[in-house]
Amino acid sequence: MVSASASLECRPAADAPGTSTVEFLDAAQAADRKTWLDLWTSWPQREVMAHPEYVRLFARPQDRVIGAALRTATGGILYPVIVRPIAAEPWAPPGARSCDLTTAYGYGGPFAWAVTPEDARNFWQRFDAWAASQGIATSFARLSLFSGQLLPFNGDTVSGGPNVVRRVDTTDEALWDDYRCDARRNIDIAHEHGVSVEFDAAGRRLDEFLDIYTSTMDRRGATKGYYFPRAFFEAFIEKLAGHFTFVHAVVRDRVVSSEILLLAAEHAYSYLGGTRAEAFSVGPNYLLKHESFRWCRAQGKKAVVLGGGYQPNDGILKFKQRFGRASEVPFLLGRKTYDAEEARRLVECRRGWERQQGRDWAPAPEFFPEYRA
Repeated sequence: MVSASASLECRPAADAPGTSTVEFLDAAQAADRKTWLDLWTSWPQREVMAHPEYVRLFARPQDRVIGAALRTATGGILYPVIVRPIAAEPWAPPGARSCDLTTAYGYGGPFAWAVTPEDARNFWQRFDAWAASQGIATSFARLSLFSGQLLPFNGDTVSGGPNVVRRVDTTDEALWDDYRCDARRNIDIAHEHGVSVEFDAAGRRLDEFLDIYTSTMDRRGATKGYYFPRAFFEAFIEKLAGHFTFVHAVVRDRVVSSEILLLAAEHAYSYLGGTRAEAFSVGPNYLLKHESFRWCRAQGKKAVVLGGGYQPNDGILKFKQRFGRASEVPFLLGRKTYDAEEARRLVECRRGWERQQGRDWAPAPEFFPEYRA
């Protein structure tokens, strides 16, 4: 665990006698990373989005990846965060020393298992003291859809819209009967056209995946944040082996639809992917989902998270809803302002900088933190 006297370096918070120690583990340090992985491995659910190598994929070179961790005799708490220095932003005020916290893309938050209310109070007390020592202005968390694995967030929570979770611990007949008619019809069409599905844990068809993924983002007009470089996926394959698989829908040995499935102990996550536009008529994306559910069940998973849409009730969400008639759960976002004065100052700094660039900027409605809108 990193210890230093500088105010913006990680260090443990002192705990009261008789309480479990809260550690702030730096994923860039080998010893801390091992401690983090040991705690993660002891967690029965082992959500991949709490794995240090997963979180590191979403940190910039100037960011720090920290696992706030508490281990007890029976359980633990693990809250992975990315610490972003405000000084790295082009609009930052001179000499900026504040930071903010965010979670990696996906579903994170303060995970907890087999802990007591006293453990929870101790954790948040030490976490807030650490945040103050780091000059944290705000904290933002995308929270797990499975509320039973979360420590209640010590801030406000707001709705991020519905997400679809497809239970798979059931029979083929029950799966099929729960699909909407158009999903069943498209799966039949895919079978008629000879579409097959392959599972590729080694990323052998990475080039084809990248071609499909990039063209899909282009077609959807995705923001630049969804355009991950090849190195991102290569790191994924190298660092997270065993915790994911590519799934490909194939016609005559050509991949026409592809996605990554993230694999936790009990759940799987339909992650990044896409479909060739010219292949829509043969329904490969429908068959890919259907066979993914069956494969995940065979691997002992209970549910597959399909996610939500880019916009409320958009076509992406409607596609996912076709695979379950009562499968929506709320996606919650955690927000906490530690230093309201600093947050307001950063909004004005951003506004002034944008004005210098010839732009009339204002925070987007509901965006948090405002200064990053």
